[in-house]
Amino acid sequence: MEPHLSSMVEGWISYKESMSMFTHSFMFATGIENSYPTIALPDGAVRRVDEMEKTRHYEHWQTDLELVKELDISYLRYGPPYYKTHLAPGKYDWAFTDQTFHTLRQLDITPIVDLCHFGVPDWIGNFQNPDFPNYFAEYAKAFAERFPYLTHYTPVNEIFIAATFSAQYGWWNERLTTDKAFVTAIKHLCQANVLAMHAILEVQPQAIFIQSESSEYFHPVNPNAQHIANFYNEKRFLSLDLVYGYPLNVRMYEYLLDNGMTRKEYHWFEEHQVIARCIMGNDYYVTNEHLVHPDGSTEPSGEIFGYYVITKQYYSRYKLPIMHTETNMRMPDSLNWFWKEWANVHRLKQDGIPIFGFTWYSLLHQVDWDSALREDAGRVNELGLFDLDRKITPVGAAYKKLIGQWEDVLAEERYGLHY
Repeated sequence: MEPHLSSMVEGWISYKESMSMFTHSFMFATGIENSYPTIALPDGAVRRVDEMEKTRHYEHWQTDLELVKELDISYLRYGPPYYKTHLAPGKYDWAFTDQTFHTLRQLDITPIVDLCHFGVPDWIGNFQNPDFPNYFAEYAKAFAERFPYLTHYTPVNEIFIAATFSAQYGWWNERLTTDKAFVTAIKHLCQANVLAMHAILEVQPQAIFIQSESSEYFHPVNPNAQHIANFYNEKRFLSLDLVYGYPLNVRMYEYLLDNGMTRKEYHWFEEHQVIARCIMGNDYYVTNEHLVHPDGSTEPSGEIFGYYVITKQYYSRYKLPIMHTETNMRMPDSLNWFWKEWANVHRLKQDGIPIFGFTWYSLLHQVDWDSALREDAGRVNELGLFDLDRKITPVGAAYKKLIGQWEDVLAEERYGLHY
């Protein structure tokens, strides 16, 4: 047997064994929004946007974790602020992390550990830094050694969005707007993710990686835009293709090479992929579908295909188990959106797609996401299961009701995974 094929077979056997732990419970989850990119203010000053600060989580963290328990939610997408925790090479401040993760353990809430959410420490700079992947892997290993009992990880959140907003749109962090900068960012983010997975597995061999990624689709406005829409619809897969070692088509391969990636760097991902312990996390919002114009510009299209259709496209490509890892909608439309997203998830499950969880993101209302965090305006976005006074919202009450209705039913369902 060829060495590469042999490793794939071993990987799938390990994968089948590792997935058995998910057949007993469906993962109802929420998250505490912990974005922290840097942005440029109108006066040219650079500011760190910390959502946990804006939502006063640092003040009310114990109450917030108890609110998760109050809703009977067993899984929480949560992570320490990377930029505050990794102080320098080999130097960490674990004070806040120790408090919060100790409390999560006491409350019997399973964290899906979110290690990097749209930003890096000041001393690293931004995603253009080629040293970032190794520094991040060091941090991931140090975290795993401090909390060796934890098994669920999202090493780098929404790699495609982090690279696009930072290096293609010019909104965050390096604030660049070129294909070369985008390729550099996505290369480093994917390398960081893969190296972190390996580092965590050295400490916790049973680790499961739930790769939260934005699920996108691009619709041409007319036939003249079809070719560029096709390109964008291949480009949307780049982060997962690299992380999972999925072979690219010629057009995407040439795009990477034309914009700074070397053949050696591309093949590195094939050689280091960790597909054996992955669940593909699909995030879907009403902003995830786009209209494409012939000049390459885009605008939001609203929901056309929806979560079911787009997630099935991602599943068809990677054949990995799925978790719905993010969605929300502003009040008062949040309730209708919640039931619609749940209906999509359950239909996928009924149709035989191995989907293991659902997430309303986030626990609390958010701040300034209406501008994609580009403005430090302090505007409250009414998206959460609780408001910023920690009062339950209609969608929070609906989520608790849904869990009560479906938890036992879903626990009785089983997937037979055969390869």
